[in-house]
Amino acid sequence: MVRAVRASLTAALLLAALTSVVGATPDAKAFSREGLPVEYLDVYSPSMNRNIRVEFQGAAAAGPATSGSGSKAVYLLDGLRAQDDYSGWDINTPAFEWFYGTGVSVVMPVGGQSSFYSDWYSPSSFNKQPYTYKWATFLTSELPQWLAANKQISPTGNGVVGLSMSGGAALILAAYHPDQFVYAASLSGFLNPSSPPVQQAIRVAMLDADGYNVDNMWGAPWDPAWKHNDPVLQAATLAHNGTRLWIYCAPGGQTDLESMAMATNKDFQAAYTAAGGANATFEFPQSGTHSWANWGAQLAALKPDLIATIRR
Repeated sequence: MVRAVRASLTAALLLAALTSVVGATPDAKAFSREGLPVEYLDVYSPSMNRNIRVEFQGAAAAGPATSGSGSKAVYLLDGLRAQDDYSGWDINTPAFEWFYGTGVSVVMPVGGQSSFYSDWYSPSSFNKQPYTYKWATFLTSELPQWLAANKQISPTGNGVVGLSMSGGAALILAAYHPDQFVYAASLSGFLNPSSPPVQQAIRVAMLDADGYNVDNMWGAPWDPAWKHNDPVLQAATLAHNGTRLWIYCAPGGQTDLESMAMATNKDFQAAYTAAGGANATFEFPQSGTHSWANWGAQLAALKPDLIATIRR
């Protein structure tokens, strides 16, 4: 009984913090300066039977080309309430400007609200979603093939950065596709989604974010898909792959979403270290909240490490 009450309280606090954060106004500089060669691509996804908007700053704008089959790129993934017009990374940070001239292309998929950038079992039933999310297929197969054919982006040796909802997704994509993503960063991610309190919080949060039904995503709480998409349980794979990692989370406050995420980040650190992992930077500062200002600062901080890794 005590454990059940504690789990319910944790989920309630997590939801309260989440709904307050995801609805907040941007707290970092919005959009990169005008004049940057940012393109707005519509890439058809056969698995989702629809076009996916992708904001893109490509090889011609990136600076000196890398060796090998095309420019290397960083994929920047959005949060729970991803919009359908622009990526949150573009709305809230000057990410395109930061990478301009570095030799690294920038790929910002647009949309994917509540998707966790994974392949779902079926369309969300509660909000009558007209198609099934197949984001993992899009990001690891359809989009890389399109970018290689049309924008000379290498399908291997790239980086992926996620925040909040997509922090764990970035690690999972790298765990199962180590050739494509040799660098993965999680910023304030929830890295143990198969644990009961986090499962419950995700369920309620997705309902709040436009009525998405988690059962259509990874099934019932005991379904293997939850563990398949759990970075703590895949930490050994990342350790053995040698993927370069950057893991950030701040302590937040008693009712702040960040404090809820911190426990899962510590669990991931322990699992990764126990598996012999030795290629990760763990940034756990003394203060900080679940906010775009901190995620933007972390992207700027990790940028030299990411560039050095994928431009080898």
